[in-house]
Amino acid sequence: MSNQAITAQTVPLRIIRPRKGLIGVDFKELWRYRELFVFLAWRDILVRYKQTVLGIAWAALQPIFTMVVFTVVFGRLAKLPSNGAPYAVMTFAGLLPWEFFSNAMSRSTNSLVGSAHLISKVYFPRLIIPASSTICGGVDFLISFILLLGLMVWYQVSFRFLLFLLPVFLMIAFLASFGIGLWLGALNVKYRDIGYIVPFLMRAGLYISPVGFMSDVVPEKWRLLYSLNPMVGVIDGFRWCILGDQFKPYWPGIWVSLVIILILLISGICFFKSTEKTFADII
Repeated sequence: MSNQAITAQTVPLRIIRPRKGLIGVDFKELWRYRELFVFLAWRDILVRYKQTVLGIAWAALQPIFTMVVFTVVFGRLAKLPSNGAPYAVMTFAGLLPWEFFSNAMSRSTNSLVGSAHLISKVYFPRLIIPASSTICGGVDFLISFILLLGLMVWYQVSFRFLLFLLPVFLMIAFLASFGIGLWLGALNVKYRDIGYIVPFLMRAGLYISPVGFMSDVVPEKWRLLYSLNPMVGVIDGFRWCILGDQFKPYWPGIWVSLVIILILLISGICFFKSTEKTFADII
Protein backbone atom coordinates (compact mmCIF):
# COMPACT_ATOMS: atom_id res chain seq x y z
CA MET A 1 0.00 0.00 0.00
CA SER A 2 1.52 3.27 -1.10
CA ASN A 3 1.76 6.08 1.33
CA GLN A 4 -0.38 9.03 0.38
CA ALA A 5 1.23 12.40 0.56
CA ILE A 6 -0.55 14.67 2.92
CA THR A 7 -0.25 18.29 2.04
CA ALA A 8 -0.54 20.55 4.98
CA GLN A 9 -2.64 23.57 4.35
CA THR A 10 -1.21 26.59 5.99
CA VAL A 11 -3.72 28.84 7.69
CA PRO A 12 -2.67 32.47 7.93
CA LEU A 13 -2.35 33.59 11.51
CA ARG A 14 -3.60 36.93 12.70
CA ILE A 15 -1.17 38.52 15.08
CA ILE A 16 -2.72 41.04 17.44
CA ARG A 17 -0.30 43.65 18.61
CA PRO A 18 -0.97 46.46 21.08
CA ARG A 19 -1.62 49.76 19.36
CA LYS A 20 0.94 52.45 19.99
CA GLY A 21 -0.07 55.95 21.01
CA LEU A 22 -1.07 58.05 23.95
CA ILE A 23 -4.01 55.89 25.02
CA GLY A 24 -3.68 53.00 22.55
CA VAL A 25 -7.28 52.97 21.26
CA ASP A 26 -7.93 51.73 17.74
CA PHE A 27 -11.08 53.64 16.82
CA LYS A 28 -11.30 52.01 13.37
CA GLU A 29 -11.40 48.60 15.02
CA LEU A 30 -14.08 49.78 17.45
CA TRP A 31 -16.17 50.95 14.50
CA ARG A 32 -15.82 47.56 12.79
CA TYR A 33 -17.30 45.92 15.88
CA ARG A 34 -20.18 48.40 16.21
CA GLU A 35 -22.79 45.67 15.66
CA LEU A 36 -21.41 43.74 18.62
CA PHE A 37 -21.62 46.92 20.68
CA VAL A 38 -25.32 47.30 19.83
CA PHE A 39 -25.98 43.61 20.54
CA LEU A 40 -24.32 43.75 23.99
CA ALA A 41 -26.13 46.95 24.93
CA TRP A 42 -29.50 45.46 23.90
CA ARG A 43 -28.69 42.24 25.77
CA ASP A 44 -27.99 44.19 28.97
CA ILE A 45 -31.29 46.03 28.65
CA LEU A 46 -33.25 42.80 28.19
CA VAL A 47 -31.47 40.99 31.04
CA ARG A 48 -32.09 43.90 33.41
CA TYR A 49 -35.87 43.61 33.17
CA LYS A 50 -36.24 39.90 32.36
CA GLN A 51 -38.67 38.00 34.58
CA THR A 52 -39.63 41.09 36.60
CA VAL A 53 -43.26 41.67 37.50
CA LEU A 54 -43.20 45.43 36.97
CA GLY A 55 -40.63 45.34 34.18
CA ILE A 56 -39.33 48.67 33.04
CA ALA A 57 -41.49 50.46 35.65
CA TRP A 58 -38.65 49.84 38.12
CA ALA A 59 -36.72 52.57 36.30
CA ALA A 60 -39.44 55.02 37.39
CA LEU A 61 -40.17 53.74 40.91
CA GLN A 62 -36.62 54.05 42.24
CA PRO A 63 -36.08 57.78 41.52
CA ILE A 64 -39.64 58.61 42.59
CA PHE A 65 -39.17 56.91 45.96
CA THR A 66 -35.79 58.61 46.48
CA MET A 67 -37.30 61.97 45.54
CA VAL A 68 -40.09 61.57 48.11
CA VAL A 69 -37.61 60.63 50.87
CA PHE A 70 -35.30 63.56 50.09
CA THR A 71 -38.19 65.99 49.84
CA VAL A 72 -39.49 64.98 53.27
CA VAL A 73 -36.09 64.75 55.01
CA PHE A 74 -34.26 67.71 53.48
CA GLY A 75 -37.18 69.90 52.41
CA ARG A 76 -39.74 69.45 55.19
CA LEU A 77 -37.69 68.41 58.22
CA ALA A 78 -34.28 70.02 57.64
CA LYS A 79 -35.91 72.93 55.73
CA LEU A 80 -32.99 73.35 53.37
CA PRO A 81 -33.43 76.10 50.75
CA SER A 82 -34.56 75.46 47.19
CA ASN A 83 -34.31 79.01 45.77
CA GLY A 84 -38.05 79.25 45.27
CA ALA A 85 -38.30 76.11 43.15
CA PRO A 86 -40.50 73.16 44.16
CA TYR A 87 -38.30 70.92 46.28
CA ALA A 88 -39.52 67.80 44.49
CA VAL A 89 -38.49 69.16 41.08
CA MET A 90 -35.18 70.43 42.45
CA THR A 91 -34.42 67.00 43.90
CA PHE A 92 -35.52 65.10 40.80
CA ALA A 93 -33.33 67.32 38.63
CA GLY A 94 -30.36 66.19 40.73
CA LEU A 95 -31.45 62.56 40.66
CA LEU A 96 -31.47 62.40 36.86
CA PRO A 97 -27.68 62.53 36.33
CA TRP A 98 -26.92 60.70 39.58
CA GLU A 99 -29.10 57.69 38.75
CA PHE A 100 -27.54 57.50 35.29
CA PHE A 101 -24.05 57.69 36.80
CA SER A 102 -24.79 55.19 39.58
CA ASN A 103 -26.42 52.59 37.32
CA ALA A 104 -23.69 52.93 34.70
CA MET A 105 -20.99 52.51 37.35
CA SER A 106 -22.58 49.37 38.79
CA ARG A 107 -23.05 47.78 35.38
CA SER A 108 -19.61 48.60 34.01
CA THR A 109 -17.93 47.32 37.18
CA ASN A 110 -19.44 43.86 36.72
CA SER A 111 -19.53 43.89 32.92
CA LEU A 112 -16.22 42.10 32.29
CA VAL A 113 -16.88 39.38 34.86
CA GLY A 114 -20.38 38.92 33.46
CA SER A 115 -18.97 38.47 29.94
CA ALA A 116 -16.29 35.94 30.90
CA HIS A 117 -17.60 33.38 28.37
CA LEU A 118 -16.99 35.85 25.54
CA ILE A 119 -13.64 37.18 26.71
CA SER A 120 -12.13 33.72 27.12
CA LYS A 121 -13.22 32.43 23.69
CA VAL A 122 -13.55 35.27 21.16
CA TYR A 123 -11.36 38.20 20.24
CA PHE A 124 -12.93 41.64 20.03
CA PRO A 125 -12.02 45.05 21.47
CA ARG A 126 -12.62 44.67 25.20
CA LEU A 127 -13.55 48.34 25.53
CA ILE A 128 -16.87 47.46 23.93
CA ILE A 129 -18.04 45.61 27.05
CA PRO A 130 -17.89 48.45 29.63
CA ALA A 131 -18.97 50.98 26.97
CA SER A 132 -22.13 49.02 26.12
CA SER A 133 -22.91 48.53 29.81
CA THR A 134 -22.58 52.26 30.41
CA ILE A 135 -24.68 53.39 27.45
CA CYS A 136 -27.64 51.12 28.23
CA GLY A 137 -28.33 53.31 31.28
CA GLY A 138 -29.76 55.79 28.80
CA VAL A 139 -33.05 53.85 28.80
CA ASP A 140 -33.56 54.51 32.51
CA PHE A 141 -32.56 58.13 31.97
CA LEU A 142 -35.19 58.65 29.26
CA ILE A 143 -37.91 57.22 31.50
CA SER A 144 -36.84 59.45 34.39
CA PHE A 145 -36.68 62.46 32.08
CA ILE A 146 -40.29 61.91 31.00
CA LEU A 147 -41.26 61.80 34.68
CA LEU A 148 -39.38 65.06 35.23
CA LEU A 149 -41.34 66.74 32.44
CA GLY A 150 -44.53 65.55 34.12
CA LEU A 151 -43.39 67.02 37.45
CA MET A 152 -42.59 70.33 35.76
CA VAL A 153 -46.12 70.47 34.34
CA TRP A 154 -47.65 69.49 37.70
CA TYR A 155 -45.72 72.16 39.63
CA GLN A 156 -46.08 74.70 36.79
CA VAL A 157 -42.34 75.06 36.25
CA SER A 158 -41.60 76.96 33.05
CA PHE A 159 -39.81 75.23 30.21
CA ARG A 160 -36.75 77.15 29.01
CA PHE A 161 -34.24 76.99 26.18
CA LEU A 162 -31.54 75.91 28.61
CA LEU A 163 -33.09 72.44 28.41
CA PHE A 164 -31.33 72.02 25.07
CA LEU A 165 -28.01 72.06 26.95
CA LEU A 166 -28.95 68.93 28.92
CA PRO A 167 -27.30 66.56 26.37
CA VAL A 168 -23.99 68.34 27.03
CA PHE A 169 -24.12 67.60 30.74
CA LEU A 170 -25.45 64.09 30.07
CA MET A 171 -22.37 63.44 27.91
CA ILE A 172 -20.17 64.68 30.75
CA ALA A 173 -21.95 62.26 33.11
CA PHE A 174 -21.36 59.45 30.60
CA LEU A 175 -17.63 60.25 30.38
CA ALA A 176 -17.38 60.33 34.18
CA SER A 177 -19.10 56.95 34.61
CA PHE A 178 -17.17 55.44 31.70
CA GLY A 179 -13.78 56.62 32.98
CA ILE A 180 -14.35 55.36 36.53
CA GLY A 181 -16.05 52.22 35.21
CA LEU A 182 -12.93 51.32 33.22
CA TRP A 183 -10.84 51.47 36.39
CA LEU A 184 -13.28 49.49 38.51
CA GLY A 185 -14.20 46.99 35.79
CA ALA A 186 -10.55 46.11 35.15
CA LEU A 187 -9.79 45.89 38.87
CA ASN A 188 -12.88 43.72 39.46
CA VAL A 189 -11.46 41.05 37.14
CA LYS A 190 -8.57 40.48 39.54
CA TYR A 191 -10.07 41.65 42.82
CA ARG A 192 -13.71 40.58 43.09
CA ASP A 193 -14.08 42.61 46.28
CA ILE A 194 -14.55 45.65 44.04
CA GLY A 195 -17.99 44.38 43.05
CA TYR A 196 -19.06 44.50 46.71
CA ILE A 197 -17.49 47.88 47.45
CA VAL A 198 -19.11 49.80 44.59
CA PRO A 199 -22.76 49.56 45.83
CA PHE A 200 -21.62 50.93 49.20
CA LEU A 201 -19.74 53.79 47.50
CA MET A 202 -22.80 54.62 45.40
CA ARG A 203 -25.05 54.79 48.45
CA ALA A 204 -22.56 57.03 50.25
CA GLY A 205 -22.09 59.18 47.16
CA LEU A 206 -25.84 59.76 46.90
CA TYR A 207 -25.75 61.67 50.19
CA ILE A 208 -22.36 63.31 49.68
CA SER A 209 -23.28 64.68 46.25
CA PRO A 210 -25.75 67.60 45.99
CA VAL A 211 -28.71 65.41 44.99
CA GLY A 212 -31.13 66.09 47.85
CA PHE A 213 -29.79 69.59 48.47
CA MET A 214 -28.18 72.46 46.60
CA SER A 215 -24.41 72.74 46.51
CA ASP A 216 -24.84 76.34 47.77
CA VAL A 217 -25.18 74.96 51.30
CA VAL A 218 -21.46 74.12 51.20
CA PRO A 219 -19.44 77.06 52.61
CA GLU A 220 -17.80 79.19 49.94
CA LYS A 221 -14.27 78.35 51.07
CA TRP A 222 -14.96 74.64 50.53
CA ARG A 223 -16.82 74.89 47.20
CA LEU A 224 -13.77 74.31 45.01
CA LEU A 225 -12.64 71.35 47.10
CA TYR A 226 -16.18 69.97 47.06
CA SER A 227 -16.12 70.14 43.25
CA LEU A 228 -13.42 67.47 43.18
CA ASN A 229 -16.41 65.16 43.25
CA PRO A 230 -16.91 64.96 39.45
CA MET A 231 -20.70 64.72 39.75
CA VAL A 232 -21.06 68.06 41.57
CA GLY A 233 -20.59 70.06 38.38
CA VAL A 234 -22.86 67.73 36.40
CA ILE A 235 -25.70 67.93 38.93
CA ASP A 236 -25.41 71.72 39.20
CA GLY A 237 -25.46 71.92 35.40
CA PHE A 238 -28.63 69.83 35.20
CA ARG A 239 -30.41 72.03 37.73
CA TRP A 240 -29.35 75.15 35.88
CA CYS A 241 -30.73 73.81 32.58
CA ILE A 242 -34.02 72.72 34.15
CA LEU A 243 -34.74 75.46 36.71
CA GLY A 244 -32.97 78.50 35.29
CA ASP A 245 -30.58 81.18 36.47
CA GLN A 246 -31.60 80.97 40.15
CA PHE A 247 -29.58 77.74 40.05
CA LYS A 248 -26.68 79.20 38.09
CA PRO A 249 -23.75 76.81 38.62
CA TYR A 250 -20.47 77.58 40.33
CA TRP A 251 -18.38 77.81 37.16
CA PRO A 252 -14.95 77.31 38.77
CA GLY A 253 -16.35 74.08 40.20
CA ILE A 254 -17.66 73.08 36.75
CA TRP A 255 -14.18 73.44 35.27
CA VAL A 256 -12.61 71.52 38.15
CA SER A 257 -15.11 68.69 37.62
CA LEU A 258 -14.33 68.63 33.89
CA VAL A 259 -10.59 68.38 34.56
CA ILE A 260 -11.13 65.55 37.06
CA ILE A 261 -13.36 63.69 34.60
CA LEU A 262 -10.82 64.09 31.80
CA ILE A 263 -8.04 62.74 34.04
CA LEU A 264 -10.21 59.78 35.09
CA LEU A 265 -11.15 59.03 31.49
CA ILE A 266 -7.62 59.10 30.04
CA SER A 267 -6.07 57.24 32.96
CA GLY A 268 -8.93 54.72 32.92
CA ILE A 269 -8.40 53.95 29.23
CA CYS A 270 -4.63 53.61 29.73
CA PHE A 271 -5.08 51.30 32.73
CA PHE A 272 -7.72 49.22 30.93
CA LYS A 273 -5.55 48.80 27.82
CA SER A 274 -2.53 47.84 29.91
CA THR A 275 -4.41 45.11 31.77
CA GLU A 276 -6.82 43.72 29.14
CA LYS A 277 -4.25 41.19 27.88
CA THR A 278 -4.61 39.33 31.20
CA PHE A 279 -8.43 39.25 31.29
CA ALA A 280 -8.81 35.92 29.47
CA ASP A 281 -6.28 34.20 31.76
CA ILE A 282 -7.68 35.52 35.05
CA ILE A 283 -11.39 35.55 34.39
